[in-house]
Amino acid sequence: MLANALHRSLISLLHVERRFDPFFRPFLDALAQEPIAGLVQAAINAQRPNDNLALAQELALPDENTIVQKIIERMGEYMREQYQPGTFQRAGNTKTHGVLRAEFQVHGDIPPNLRHGIFSAPRSYPAWVRLAGPGPDSPPDIEDVGVLSIGIKVMQVPGPKLLDDERFTQDFTGISTPTFTTPNIVENAKLQAAVLRRTPLFYFINPFDSHLLDGIMQGLWARTQSSPLQTGYWSCVPYLLGEGQAVQYAFRPRSRETSAIPGLPGRPNDNYLREAMIQTLAERSVDFDVFVQVQTDSYRMPIENASVRWPEHLSTPIRIATLHFPEQQFASPAQLAFAGQLSINPWHCLAEHRPLGNQNRARLAIYKTLSALRQSMNSTPHVEPTGDEVFE
Repeated sequence: MLANALHRSLISLLHVERRFDPFFRPFLDALAQEPIAGLVQAAINAQRPNDNLALAQELALPDENTIVQKIIERMGEYMREQYQPGTFQRAGNTKTHGVLRAEFQVHGDIPPNLRHGIFSAPRSYPAWVRLAGPGPDSPPDIEDVGVLSIGIKVMQVPGPKLLDDERFTQDFTGISTPTFTTPNIVENAKLQAAVLRRTPLFYFINPFDSHLLDGIMQGLWARTQSSPLQTGYWSCVPYLLGEGQAVQYAFRPRSRETSAIPGLPGRPNDNYLREAMIQTLAERSVDFDVFVQVQTDSYRMPIENASVRWPEHLSTPIRIATLHFPEQQFASPAQLAFAGQLSINPWHCLAEHRPLGNQNRARLAIYKTLSALRQSMNSTPHVEPTGDEVFE
């Protein structure tokens, strides 16, 4: 009880900071974000062994399947404690800010080594894009942790998929920080235990098992967001692109516009992020550039450690596609509820885009199991969308 009370007090301080963050954060980021990130990354790398792996080579962790089951059990237990049947939400990337119609436009000037899978030829695909909070809860927007997530479901993609519950989709995921919350699933299991105890902050600052460096990396990009359409997203974990070539993805808004957050330093509307997107897309379209970064150094750009930011000076990200959001209305309750029927999983993919690394290997079971639990408890069966859906 004492630990929970202390945790609530610390989170309350974060909520206060969030209301003042936009007034000083841009200047702080410009001055210190990259220098601090460089120091933190140097410290993380100094603690890592070199496994001398080849490019795109994976290395399974001991007892990996057992660890995955622990994560599933802990996340499932949290969902059962938190929600009643009919109200289940996702255990991660929980709060839906919007499900938007989009076009995934593959460019025609892609370098030959990147022309694989969905990127093999120029083409435009319909897509649904779910923009969400980080989870595992759905607080008022001003009280979240300042990290957003993106789930892109590209449709009408021909060819056999690695996960056979959908036949014509290719999914991409990302969050608004360039490194993941945990380096691997061993540490992720510890984080899920802390979440279950309702003390996730203590996972990062525990003096006996510190993950402070990872917390600093998250904090450098966590901020009071102005709109899910005005921040960049990173895959944080690698994927194949062809045979023997590993890449990470990034999705960056083409415009640098930042909307004012109404009401600060008072309290904005609980769903102001959704309202910002509604206002923007009622007036104009929005484009994101899609980048790939090719692994060129197996140690500095690891497959199995998601705490390490792949250095851009070792491999410059290359723009290969555009994610285009046309002007649209998406505020109907039916379209918001549509999110509950979607299962976004990076294993909905062509073999040329196979997910790599222990975090991705774990997602195959975690996402599939917990999605099935959520949809079963809500009586909202999984559907494979086509892009032809119409909502009132």
